[in-house]
Amino acid sequence: MGSLAETDVLFYPDVRRDESVADDYHGVRVADPYRWLEDPDAEEVKAFVAEQVKLMDTVLQSCDVRQKMNNKITELFDYPKFECPFKRGDKYFYFHNKGLQPQSVLYAQDSLDGEPEVILDPNELSEDGTVALSVYSFSENAEFLAFGLSASGSDWVTIKVLRVATKALEPDVLCWVKFSSIAWTHDHKGFFYCRYPTPIKDADAGTETDLNLSQEVYYHFLGTDQSEDILCWKDSDNPKWMFGAEVTDDGKYLVLSIEEGCDPVNRLYLCELDSLPNGLQGWKGKDELLPFERLVDKFDAKYEVIANDGNVFTFRTNKNAPRYKVTRVDTRNPETWTDIIAESAKDVLDSAQCVNHQQLVVSYLSDVKHVLEVRDLEHGTLLRTLPLDIGTVSGISGRRKDAEIFYGFTSFLTPGVIYRCDLSEDSEPTVFKETSVKGFDRTRFETKQVFVPSKDGTKVPMFIVAKKSIALDGKHPALLYGYGGFNISITPSFSASRIVLIQHCGVIFAIANIRGGGEYGEEWHRAGSLGNKQNCFDDFQACSEYLIKEGYTQPRKLGIEGGSNGGLLVAACINQRPDLYGCALAHVGVMDMLRFHKFTIGHAWTTDYGCSEKEEEFKWLIKYSPLHNVLRPWEKPDGLGVQYPPTMLLTADHDDRVVPLHTLKLLATLQHVLVKSSKSSNQTNPIVARIDTKAGHGAGRPTKKMIDEAADRLSFFVKMTGAEWTE
Repeated sequence: MGSLAETDVLFYPDVRRDESVADDYHGVRVADPYRWLEDPDAEEVKAFVAEQVKLMDTVLQSCDVRQKMNNKITELFDYPKFECPFKRGDKYFYFHNKGLQPQSVLYAQDSLDGEPEVILDPNELSEDGTVALSVYSFSENAEFLAFGLSASGSDWVTIKVLRVATKALEPDVLCWVKFSSIAWTHDHKGFFYCRYPTPIKDADAGTETDLNLSQEVYYHFLGTDQSEDILCWKDSDNPKWMFGAEVTDDGKYLVLSIEEGCDPVNRLYLCELDSLPNGLQGWKGKDELLPFERLVDKFDAKYEVIANDGNVFTFRTNKNAPRYKVTRVDTRNPETWTDIIAESAKDVLDSAQCVNHQQLVVSYLSDVKHVLEVRDLEHGTLLRTLPLDIGTVSGISGRRKDAEIFYGFTSFLTPGVIYRCDLSEDSEPTVFKETSVKGFDRTRFETKQVFVPSKDGTKVPMFIVAKKSIALDGKHPALLYGYGGFNISITPSFSASRIVLIQHCGVIFAIANIRGGGEYGEEWHRAGSLGNKQNCFDDFQACSEYLIKEGYTQPRKLGIEGGSNGGLLVAACINQRPDLYGCALAHVGVMDMLRFHKFTIGHAWTTDYGCSEKEEEFKWLIKYSPLHNVLRPWEKPDGLGVQYPPTMLLTADHDDRVVPLHTLKLLATLQHVLVKSSKSSNQTNPIVARIDTKAGHGAGRPTKKMIDEAADRLSFFVKMTGAEWTE
């Protein structure tokens, strides 16, 4: 293995342990000697971070291909990127990045062949590109654009309003917005949004760790101060609940979706806006909430509005349908629901939207590959299947009043294609835009999908991407990526950095679609959550063993990677099977499974993980919590010569989703247990962390930061697995 230990000895900094800090969990004493690392503002924590940054720099300087990697990723990443056009008012709008711009720019056109006009360029809002557009919504007539900006990767958003014709900013500024949509009323006078109370602690927004509680729904009238906004909904009895507000296509209803966590379940309330005496203006100064009809008032399933015709609403739901279906109800008779599109026997109904007056565009996920259909809204009858290669539908745009739709497609070897289809004609979709990448020849590569038996026999799908006609001799470096949580599906997508890795280092790239995700619906999700979480790790380890057994790679050349819940996955797997891997890259992982619910939005994840405050759930969590399961593998009876693989943990100072303390505490624990406290340590592989600044959980990261991070972590992987660079 290309470990640093062959030439250099790493000197890990001394880190204070407070052995007096411990918690009692249902009669079990659990020490937490690095509790002090939970305070990001403490000088001692800042000093710890500075020392670890120096250590990381030392390691990266020894990664010979780092600059080559950065140059090649930059070169390959420099291609035009387009999102699907969408119509608002009588104009077309679309996002476009010329190649290496920090953020994508919003353009408008009067027609599809009209001259593009810049409407909003986020790159002009900061010198380093760290201010990003995170949410936006046009008024119904496209006179105004309300948009939310986030700084340095934080989840906090500030909403501003632009007059589209003049591109002049209105005086409106709305603060402390988080996890919110923007929903305009059809009179163009204002919009609904969600916010949290102003934090008590005076801190740089995004660096605080306080819990996010008591979200509220407001209505903002254009031209007024935020202090005058109408409070539309709150629930003081349930401060952890989160809300989503949308206005129906006909403008008649405000739809309130209420969630208690990250599970795909919600309550759904309706407010008939036309029935409000004196409209929303009449609610100003009132000390009462908007009147809602509680259509669904329990957390038993997910309900997503597709369309409504007056009182008759059509929903996508997983009610008695773990792979989802389309159903309909007349709100005057809420006990009677009629299924329009039945649940598929195998495929997941991933999305449905109403277009061309009385039609639906329905996207299915079939063995982790998308299928796109057009169906009749009234009866759900299949009208046609739209042509699609093997891969992912990256976006669909269309309105109920328009026959024209656009849909985007991507795959491991397809950077991007946007199709246009006129549903009023019986014609095939046409390519509207196709992206080509200079220096990339897709015919040199191939993708295959295999189904790997897990520990309990469950077949787990895995994609493998490599150069064509490689010899299965076990000599190739390989990088396996996984996630496995929160009902999220990891589908094929194009990545310039992965292509560089495959093209220049001969790496085999694989994605394991393990349980816990949404690839096969709610049953697949449930099979990898709560008390079943170990299935995720078993699936991932089974896919790792498959790559070795089938001759793709060998343990010392096999790297694993994941972010967020996937960071937890990687950390748990190196704890459980350190012998199986040659490198580990764990991004922004949830590492302290006993205390995650105490910080920012962590309380919402208890629906997937459980909570240590409940005895049964504590017993699940303590078994795999990365922070609490670091052991010296060489001290096990069968652990002769075994050590942890070279490991890079990644976090960022403005990650207010999975706060940095998770990574910092695990880093200190790994270095202490494996090296600092062992008189006869076998651990020569490096245990380091890349700690970014002016960055967050990942969303909104400017292009250069993405490239720099990819070059750092992948050059580390190349060095540690002994991969060779070829031009």
